[in-house]
Amino acid sequence: MDSLKRALWGLAILGLVAGAVPLGLAMVSEHGHQRQLIAIVGPVTGWAFVGTGLYVWWRRPDSNFGALMTAVGFTSCLGALRVATEPMVFITGLVFIALPYAVLFHMLLAFPTGNVRNPFEWALVAVSYASAIVAHPAQVLFQDTSRAGLPENPLLIVSGPEVVAIISRLRLGIGVLLIFALASVLIGRWREAGPAYRRRLLPVVMSGGAVFGLFGVWSLAVLLGGSPDLQEWLEQARVVALATVPFGLLAGLLHSRIASATAVSDLITRFGDPIPNGHGLRDALAEGLEDPSLELAYWLPGERRYVDIDGQPVTIQEEGAGRKATFVERDGRPVGAFIHDSTLAQEPERLRATAAAAALTLDNERLQAELRARLDELSASRARILRAAHDERKRIERNLHDGTQQRLTSVAMELGMVKSRLELDPLAADKALSQARTGLSVALAELRDLSQGIHPGILTERGLGAAVEDLAYASPVPVRVTTRVHSRLDEPVEAAAYYVVAEALANVTKHARASTAAVVLEHEPRQLRLAITDDGVGGADPSRGSGLNGLADRVQALGGSLELRSEVGSGTRVSVVIPCG
Repeated sequence: MDSLKRALWGLAILGLVAGAVPLGLAMVSEHGHQRQLIAIVGPVTGWAFVGTGLYVWWRRPDSNFGALMTAVGFTSCLGALRVATEPMVFITGLVFIALPYAVLFHMLLAFPTGNVRNPFEWALVAVSYASAIVAHPAQVLFQDTSRAGLPENPLLIVSGPEVVAIISRLRLGIGVLLIFALASVLIGRWREAGPAYRRRLLPVVMSGGAVFGLFGVWSLAVLLGGSPDLQEWLEQARVVALATVPFGLLAGLLHSRIASATAVSDLITRFGDPIPNGHGLRDALAEGLEDPSLELAYWLPGERRYVDIDGQPVTIQEEGAGRKATFVERDGRPVGAFIHDSTLAQEPERLRATAAAAALTLDNERLQAELRARLDELSASRARILRAAHDERKRIERNLHDGTQQRLTSVAMELGMVKSRLELDPLAADKALSQARTGLSVALAELRDLSQGIHPGILTERGLGAAVEDLAYASPVPVRVTTRVHSRLDEPVEAAAYYVVAEALANVTKHARASTAAVVLEHEPRQLRLAITDDGVGGADPSRGSGLNGLADRVQALGGSLELRSEVGSGTRVSVVIPCG
């Protein structure tokens, strides 16, 4: 920034000298071309453009607009050298006389960001520069200026009035078409713009439009053979209008800053009153920033995402489609953002002041949005839990009916037959008893497996650490377990943590193509943290299966949170936090 300031100060000094040169030449050149006009308007135009351009450049170093304004000032000073009676100085001014208008054309198309928006506009800019830098100097090479009572042309190749007339008519015709194209572009922007952009656009377009309007009328007067007095008057009026452009821009900046200060003051006053909901806050911000399309987004730190006031997800794109996001922080932490017309980015002080004024209210609204989001998630989670519980109950009923119940019925029938055979056929009775004993053993094993699926015995008997070690031992993928749990936890907490690890390790085996995995359990004073990581292919997507969603529901039912990070090629990490006493 210091180097930029030094450069701008250097340009300011150079600009003072550049504006003083045509003034000095006009004072000493008694018969100079357009002497009175240049003596009055020349320094004003140069100094005003350079001064305003450097100010804008200093305020917005990331924008090209200030540099373009400064360039208009310097090139206008070069064009004003035509007032000199010394031939080489005079012809230098004549060669550069069209360049300030080409730069001004570029500046108007680039307003307010300093960047031309699309290839069509770039083509217009290229044509305007070609006319000023190529066609006009080519015309000067054949222009015998001494015939018009002006200093001699040291660059004259051969006097060619016909060539000069052809190039001049071609340039003027192209100029008229360029002016119509510029008007079309600016009118289209005006129609699409919001109030804030129109307020900034109006003074610049009025002053710049006046310059090119006069330029167009002058061009038509020349092409149609208008009187020399009319042509001279139009040319002088155009030069005077050029000097008003920087003041139009300054008026726009001043009005913008006053309006910004007033709007921010009104916002602060409104934020002091109760705002019934986030829609009222949005309306207040939209009115204060003069952007009816403004949208609000609230940051949920636990879930690392944005939602609207109703708790619905919001995707924020910082740039694109004429939209931009301004992020709001409070005490160094993000609380939300407002998404607005990108032209408001040209008023960074206003955006910063509005963000600072809205931070407290936005933070309060964020809590409401977070509550609504959690209520929506809780409703969806409760529905999934009820559905899962129903499905699990049906599975247990089906397994009991189709397996264990049928086996026990068969055992009962065999025991009934033993009594009738005991005296008549002891060997058959003994065989029937053996079959019944085998059936009972199988039924007990089935019941044990079934109860293990409902709640693992090792978890009940030995606790979470041992149960996770058992899962790791049974995993086909090598698993390193780190346990910092030194006491028993509440049964729901242990069960939720156990099934998270079980499902995560099952996913590692099925999908991750990992060579190793790791499980970390850590019991803190008021919460249990666990993390399951692997070095597999990553790319896990909860939407493709219900397993991770079911685990998230288990965790959220206990007031906890589950976070999945699984970038393609970088493995997967499941992080869980469960509150516990």
